[in-house]
Amino acid sequence: MGQQASKPEPGKTVQVIGAGLPRTGTASFSQALAILLDGPVYHGGTQTTIGPETNVLSWIDILNRAPVRSEADRKYIDETLRKVTAGYVGLTDTPNHCFVEELMDIYPDAKVICTVRNPDSWAVSIDKLSNTVTKGTNRFLRFALFLVPGLRYFHDYIDLLNAGRWGELYGPPDEGKVYIHGRAVWDRHMEYLHRVVPKAKLIFFDVRGGWEPLCKALDVPVPQDIEFPRINDAEATETFAKAQVRKGLLRWAVALGAAAVMAVGTIPAVRLFE
Repeated sequence: MGQQASKPEPGKTVQVIGAGLPRTGTASFSQALAILLDGPVYHGGTQTTIGPETNVLSWIDILNRAPVRSEADRKYIDETLRKVTAGYVGLTDTPNHCFVEELMDIYPDAKVICTVRNPDSWAVSIDKLSNTVTKGTNRFLRFALFLVPGLRYFHDYIDLLNAGRWGELYGPPDEGKVYIHGRAVWDRHMEYLHRVVPKAKLIFFDVRGGWEPLCKALDVPVPQDIEFPRINDAEATETFAKAQVRKGLLRWAVALGAAAVMAVGTIPAVRLFE
């Protein structure tokens, strides 16, 4: 997860569609793209949680129509995706990697780059992320985050993602469940990419390789005297989650305190001395 939300810039257009799953170095990848392409990058996990509330609401609208059931759904998804991603040079992380096919139609000249790591270690990491997300959708945390813009809709967003496009791609209906995590997600994501992305267009990138392989893929010079960004996605997500819960509880404390003061102010004055 990135450290702060990116802001779109007029005139910028998407040059890279990040097709990598979460926990594959997407935060480092995002910052690297921002440096190389000189523009803002839309990191899905960051934008849907601490970006303007319109981000998560737009994705909720999109996910309400995926899987696609009609031509009207398809048209709505394309139009909304175009609006959400306008002004960025790159798109990474969830839910972007679930809409690679649609994004290629919108940005036919963009490169498709899938960040990768060891699939088995990824499965362990995504299991931990799944536990964090599950905790984030329990009743207490729904209450705690209700006063935090964007995050108040987080459980709705996750529910729709799992029941919709994520489940469509990674949890076939005949198995009777949605695979939120596990090696099966990795394998099915790779199958999805090989099915929808032309072989010559699909690029795989391991962030441990640093600047050179990424610059070669983008046909840009290697930055001089700039270290490749190294962000631990797992630590960043955990730190972010704890900070947002504290923020939410503090806002509730302030709101309830203010309500108590107002309530006391409405009590009729009592004559202590007569």
